[in-house]
Amino acid sequence: MKTRIYYDDTDAGGVVYHANYLKFCERARSDLFYEKGKSPAVNGGHFVVTHLEADFIKSAKLGDVIEVKTKLLLLKNASLILQQEVWREEVKLFAMTSTLAYVKEGKPCKIDEETKAFFREFFI
Repeated sequence: MKTRIYYDDTDAGGVVYHANYLKFCERARSDLFYEKGKSPAVNGGHFVVTHLEADFIKSAKLGDVIEVKTKLLLLKNASLILQQEVWREEVKLFAMTSTLAYVKEGKPCKIDEETKAFFREFFI
């Protein structure tokens, strides 16, 4: 997913506010579904972040065009682990590994085979 950095993404100095990298990654995860004509809310459930590790490497600034790249690291019965990186051309700005659990009615549950197939097709 490519996007431009706008004024509302930045702090008073024109540098991207740290929490917005998480938002860029969240949007990129949703776009994975939308690009295939699907919704991130699948078969009565949805994915929630249960753990993440983030590295802020360099700053994006007002006007930059960034790209979020997403890679599936592990697909389990009720969760998955994604690696996401934010790049400005050839410069890595941010890296995050997140664990997402599939939940229905607030409780973790098994990811259905159709959704697993979607992830396998999209990432492999």
